[in-house]
Amino acid sequence: MDIRLDGRTALITGGSKGLGLATAIRFAGSGAEVAILARNAETLEAAKVLIGRAARGSVAAFPCDVTDPAAIKRAYDAVLSAFGKVDILVNNAGTSQTGRFEDITDAIWQADLDLKLFAAIRFTRLALPQMKARRWGRIINVLATAAKAPRAASAPTSVSRAAGMALTKVLASECAPDNVLVNALLVGRIVSDQIARRHRAEGMNVPLAAYIREHGTGIPLGRMGEAEEFANLACFLASDAASYVTGTAINVDGGLSPIV
Repeated sequence: MDIRLDGRTALITGGSKGLGLATAIRFAGSGAEVAILARNAETLEAAKVLIGRAARGSVAAFPCDVTDPAAIKRAYDAVLSAFGKVDILVNNAGTSQTGRFEDITDAIWQADLDLKLFAAIRFTRLALPQMKARRWGRIINVLATAAKAPRAASAPTSVSRAAGMALTKVLASECAPDNVLVNALLVGRIVSDQIARRHRAEGMNVPLAAYIREHGTGIPLGRMGEAEEFANLACFLASDAASYVTGTAINVDGGLSPIV
């Protein structure tokens, strides 16, 4: 199936690395104009160059701290100024923050909710009116399988991601009459910059490739996923080929989650 996004403009938060970058490359190669947002301007510019190699349309990068409501508004307005519209919104910004419940302070809870839940709420609030006016829109919330199957010591991430899944369903029901489709992709173990950071943080005396192989052995498919595999599914959901898919929370985890 040849998935095309010609004529569409996509805004991707956390677009300079990992899943966001892979998604931006896939969207750009499928004909979309792409705006990527992240905090680090230097990293954004490097990502813009990579995306540009595959792009058939324009690519732009906008520094933005998605935990700051004023920064979100400035970045969104800059995207509209550059492209005139946002057809596809991918709420991808976030890192894995976990710990024992009794060790999680109010400040940690608030920071996690601001990054993973309120950023999606604020960007969606801005994007929805013009999507509804054109009667076409796609919103993809990038979550984690812990939203469905939280383990001990998985907060605050599992809690904020579960809230994101509920937000997805609420929006899907409210926006369906205006042909704005809202879905979530729940990530399991996928090779990304976060995996590389975890490898460094654990200080294991093994090469990264060996670490990745080891952590793929407990997955039913026998390996960790690739960011490009995630991006392929995101591209499908963003396209006209997925015109009857909304309100879903799809596991992208090689079968690891015990919850469908």
